[in-house]
Amino acid sequence: MAKNTRFVGLDVHAETIAVAVAEGRGQVRSLGTIPNRPEAVRRLLGKLGKASDLRVCYEAGPTGYPLYWQLTAMGIACEVIAPSLAPAKPGDRIKTDRRDAERLASSYQAGTLTPVWVPDAKHEALRDLVRAREAAKQDTKRAKHRLGKYLLRNGQRPGSGCRAWTAVWWQWVRKLELPHTEQNTTLLELILEVDHQSQRVVRFDGAIDRAVAAAPEHLRAIVAALQALRGVAQETAVTLAVEFGSFARFERATKAMGYTGLVASEYSSGTKKRQGAITKTGNSHLRRALVEAAWHYRHRPRLNQRQKQLQRELPPTVAEIAWTAQERLHRRFWALTNKSKPSPKVITALARELVGFVWAIGKETEQAFAERRAA
Repeated sequence: MAKNTRFVGLDVHAETIAVAVAEGRGQVRSLGTIPNRPEAVRRLLGKLGKASDLRVCYEAGPTGYPLYWQLTAMGIACEVIAPSLAPAKPGDRIKTDRRDAERLASSYQAGTLTPVWVPDAKHEALRDLVRAREAAKQDTKRAKHRLGKYLLRNGQRPGSGCRAWTAVWWQWVRKLELPHTEQNTTLLELILEVDHQSQRVVRFDGAIDRAVAAAPEHLRAIVAALQALRGVAQETAVTLAVEFGSFARFERATKAMGYTGLVASEYSSGTKKRQGAITKTGNSHLRRALVEAAWHYRHRPRLNQRQKQLQRELPPTVAEIAWTAQERLHRRFWALTNKSKPSPKVITALARELVGFVWAIGKETEQAFAERRAA
């Protein structure tokens, strides 16, 4: 690296950016604070020297990636840093924007920071859509809980054999008349809220279908390949694809498992080895999708009609990985269950192993697509 390289640390907030520069032998100086506006960023970095001599970093946060996209478009090398993995002094009890920027610049120059993978704008847009659909599903669940608890609190129960949320149950709820007008008004609003949230999910599903159809070819190939796995339909496959981003960035399956936060925590020292609950430090959206899919492996291995039709169009390697996943995870489920392990722990263990098969299929598909493009 050139001797005149300048390492710039940015402490980014909604309205302001604190800037510090490290150059030479650990010399770090603060450049003050600038407005968080593209023209202000362009003007400041233009004064610091040529784009090829600058290395810029800032921590991932609520401001997202527009600043990264702006800097890379300017030809400036930029990395977004994982805040939880940045080194910090345990005894340091003073935190300011200036100090944070100086710490970033100094650590970046020393090479002790861990960057995160940054998607392009199109990929980020699809990920936002998938996460919005997940939030709508959670809102639907909350609305149903409110309605169910309201009926329970007022002593309203359907006839025997009528399961909640079925068509028969909904007919009973919509015809229900409570003693007081206020109660009926509340009941109507709760029903309308469930309908509203359910319609949002339907609209999101349609939007995701259209987005996948218009997505780049490599992303469509990954989404199709992941659906060969049991318990992974289109919504789950899209979630896995957009949240992992690039499977090639994980050298081994264990790295991908760590990214999901499904690996056991550990506090070992000397001769003592202590492992605890899963870390939950990874991607929570991935973790939810994987745990939901893992429940399907309690059933004996089989291919449904959709999977049979899909596997005719997939490479034999992908189909083989998916079938191996069914056999192994099903055996694993019953082996752990027969040891009287609690169901949540069993499913978590299956979800962790499922990550390995997802990674294998994703990486195989990415390599096959890269080879086709190079041919």
